[in-house]
Amino acid sequence: MLKLFRATAILEGISYLLIFGLTMPLKYWADLGQPNKIVGMAHGILFILFVVLAGFICWERKWGIKRFIIFFIASLLPFGTFYMDKKYLAKLQ
Repeated sequence: MLKLFRATAILEGISYLLIFGLTMPLKYWADLGQPNKIVGMAHGILFILFVVLAGFICWERKWGIKRFIIFFIASLLPFGTFYMDKKYLAKLQ
């Protein structure tokens, strides 16, 4: 399950950066809204999956609510999931 969580974290981080770095400018500057809808939907699904998996991982490993909150905040910040993966998850494999 840890591998799935790490993959989800990386994909969620990439989709977050794609929204603000690519599809939002396309939507507002080039009047192309379709890429934003597609990436936005993918990001929403990945975000929900990330939060659910973070809860399962924290519960399974008995990390507690503090680590879950750190993971949740990381999902809200640009590059946060990449930092979280490197600091907390990469050394577990």
